[in-house]
Amino acid sequence: MLAKHDIVAFVSTTNAARARAFYVDLLGLSAVHEDDFALVLDANGTTIRVSKVKELAPQPFTVLGWSVPDVAAMANALAAKGVRFERYSFLEQDDLGIWTAPGGARIAWFKDPDGNVLSLSGK
Repeated sequence: MLAKHDIVAFVSTTNAARARAFYVDLLGLSAVHEDDFALVLDANGTTIRVSKVKELAPQPFTVLGWSVPDVAAMANALAAKGVRFERYSFLEQDDLGIWTAPGGARIAWFKDPDGNVLSLSGK
């Protein structure tokens, strides 16, 4: 029923200006619209609604992720812009913070200014 319809992703922020600076200026997503309720972004054809909330308890798991052709190259590019990648004591991660899953996928995690966990995955 929904397989042929576009998905809309959601993430929340307590500070829309800070979220805009991160998602638009730093990550390079396009701002589509902003109102009292959300900042709407375009992520390569997928809509992300950054909901404006008064309080936020970030989850300890990934809420948004990007599939990229070269995780190391993207991690290096983001690190050069000041993004800090997460380290998890229960995973073996390389110097960039990239974990190689048993199936060969490579994953790196980072947080937005509100503490939402985001990821890069690919080869």
